[in-house]
Amino acid sequence: MKKVSIWIEAFRLRTLPLALSSAILGSFLAFARGEFHWYILVLALLTTLFLQILSNLANDYGDAMHGTDNEERLGPQRITQSGLVSKRQMQAMILLFVSLSLISGSLLIFAGLRSVGWKPILFFFILGLSAITAAIKYTIGKNPYGYIGLGDVFVFLFFGILGVAGTYYLHTRSLDPWILFPASAIGLLSSGVLNLNNMRDIENDARSGKRTLVVHIGSKAAKIYHMMLIILSIVFSLVYTIVKFNSVYQFLFMLTCPLFALNIFVVMRNTDPGELNRELKKLALS
Repeated sequence: MKKVSIWIEAFRLRTLPLALSSAILGSFLAFARGEFHWYILVLALLTTLFLQILSNLANDYGDAMHGTDNEERLGPQRITQSGLVSKRQMQAMILLFVSLSLISGSLLIFAGLRSVGWKPILFFFILGLSAITAAIKYTIGKNPYGYIGLGDVFVFLFFGILGVAGTYYLHTRSLDPWILFPASAIGLLSSGVLNLNNMRDIENDARSGKRTLVVHIGSKAAKIYHMMLIILSIVFSLVYTIVKFNSVYQFLFMLTCPLFALNIFVVMRNTDPGELNRELKKLALS
């Protein structure tokens, strides 16, 4: 049971609601169009879940290999660096979730596109392989993109644009360009969570050679960047809602705005990076 609890800690369950939001939103948008399929939602949720856990495990392993995880890190304990599991055990678990992502993703693609020909299937399969590669290459390898300030770009693309629009397409077999607005909103908020994570670890990352966007631009600019990510996500959501207006109930999502406003307020006034850990969790849940 102790080993199970260690792996659950490595999976970083608090990040999962954020990851699942792209599949949920893409499915809800398809439902609004009257083309929802429950099995697409289930498979999309499973695939996204496996990819997020894969990303978390790869991040744990990669940062340990690069020496970024150490006693001075302010975030949650990492199990590879702390020795709770061996490097070989972590490699085996990463391989397991690569396999699970491949199996679930293949079933998702087949379920959504089995009647539309091989070209869309091949295209989505390439996207799936790209998502697996991106999950691993964030911190693993000689030139991980998370170490050169490109993490925000990949999070925006995979957790926003591709996650939402891809799920929508698998339901509907069509793509409305306006879907890019709510997809971008999710991508921006996901980038905001990563930005908070990097703001918390800015000092240790800089010492360890992990050149995140926050390390490149500094804490003061990172706060303004964070504020703009959240504000733009709300603006994009409003634009889509106005364009696709049918009922005032569509604006119920605005009830979450005070949560985001409070997050911006706390982050802008923050002087202790360690305290951002709580805000990271709150933003992910919001």
